[in-house]
Amino acid sequence: MAPEEDALTPSAVTEFGESDFVVVANRLPIDMERHPDGTTTWKRSPGGLVTALEPLLRRRHGAWIGWPGVAEDDDGDVPGGGEPILDEDLRMYPVRLSSTDVAEYYEGFSNATLWPLYHDVIVKPIYQREWWDRYVEVNRRFADATSRAAAEGATVWVQDYQLQLVPKMLRMLRPDLTIGFFLHIPFPPVELFMQMPWRTEIIEGLLGADLVGFHLPGGAQNFLVLARRLLGANTSRATIGVRSRLGEVQFGFRTIKVGAFPISIDSAELDQKARNRNIRRRAREIRTELGGARKILLGVDRLDYTKGIDVRLKAFSELLAEGRVKREDTVLVQLATPSRERVESYRVLRDEIEREVGHINGEYGEVGHPVVQYLHRPIPRDDLIAFFVAADVMLVTPLRDGMNLVAKEYVACRSDLGGALVLSEFTGAAAELRQSYLVNPHDLEGVKDGIEEALNQDPEDGRRRMRALRRQVLAHDVDRWARSFLDALAGKTETISE
Repeated sequence: MAPEEDALTPSAVTEFGESDFVVVANRLPIDMERHPDGTTTWKRSPGGLVTALEPLLRRRHGAWIGWPGVAEDDDGDVPGGGEPILDEDLRMYPVRLSSTDVAEYYEGFSNATLWPLYHDVIVKPIYQREWWDRYVEVNRRFADATSRAAAEGATVWVQDYQLQLVPKMLRMLRPDLTIGFFLHIPFPPVELFMQMPWRTEIIEGLLGADLVGFHLPGGAQNFLVLARRLLGANTSRATIGVRSRLGEVQFGFRTIKVGAFPISIDSAELDQKARNRNIRRRAREIRTELGGARKILLGVDRLDYTKGIDVRLKAFSELLAEGRVKREDTVLVQLATPSRERVESYRVLRDEIEREVGHINGEYGEVGHPVVQYLHRPIPRDDLIAFFVAADVMLVTPLRDGMNLVAKEYVACRSDLGGALVLSEFTGAAAELRQSYLVNPHDLEGVKDGIEEALNQDPEDGRRRMRALRRQVLAHDVDRWARSFLDALAGKTETISE
């Protein structure tokens, strides 16, 4: 037996757990914090996924499997799962990772191999066998922990690219389970995915699920093609719909459903927060601090090479140079949250972005009035909402993005129908937010035109666009995403078999 095949065989687990609904994700919804005196505390880490799934988990006395965010010391064996953390109706099972696990499974295979491959090879993926072996081992650990937590006949929902082998491993351990998998990043074109040395193992891993979900129909179609090409599986060939018309893969004695389920945000909560008096007062303060009458361009991103931060900086620089944007009238605010700073490509990106910011401010700024305000640190949630309310133009220019929830958050915060959204065509959100100013981030002149048009839009046209965008975002929220996926997993959605 080949080493890879042997590595994909998990250990036997015979006991059933107590939870009828289990979410499996790379991270727990709470983070462990270690203090200098050796004690540990837990801090809630709110996010869209937590917001969507936590109420479901609590109603069903569910469990969440994930890493608590702190690497254990490298001292030999690392346990597959710790004792559960009980929080009223929710059980959380920590999966322990060593610093070597974090370096090879997370920073290595997940973020230096899979992430660039799935984002159109913007940065060259690194294919390293040791990383793959560690990815297999950590996925096995997650599968074992899930198997111990899940009650007989439970529903398990596995999340994202770090855990693509878990569905098959879990199926082998617990054939009684109903297993769903959702990919939160883009799924690449067939020609790019075929680069992956372990391409067959990953497709087989995903086919352990009963339902494999993607943001967009294109990703689902790519997956069907790969199942046919790599495994010789019979698949449906008709077009997959959005939240409807699921595809099918016949593999072995099983039928696996494949669908498109665009993720969203808790738009009603954001809408309500953005109407808060304190938030609106802070938004006015931001405008005053940035120069009062100046128009505000805003970028909000993790510092990641997929996000196109360099694209918008270059476009802004050229607009200033050409006199199409006046430095005394306009300011660009770029909020860049630190991300994966131990990965080399991210360190290089940070240096490049900071050099470009310095160049633009050196060329066009005045003392006390830089034309680019750049913050490289986490921003408190309420401050971020205030920035959304204050900004005249939101710049969302990724070279590739599975969805991009920032675009939807900006729209949800604009109950005043003000503002404008410049949005890359290569985000999943572009399929839904058609009334934004859509741009091709690879076409610098087109990005410049889009920014200029958004800055100078007719107020009535702007209100019409924002009204349509808000209708979409408020109607298709994160709760609808979760319900549509789980309904499909339960067999309540039409499939296509031709």
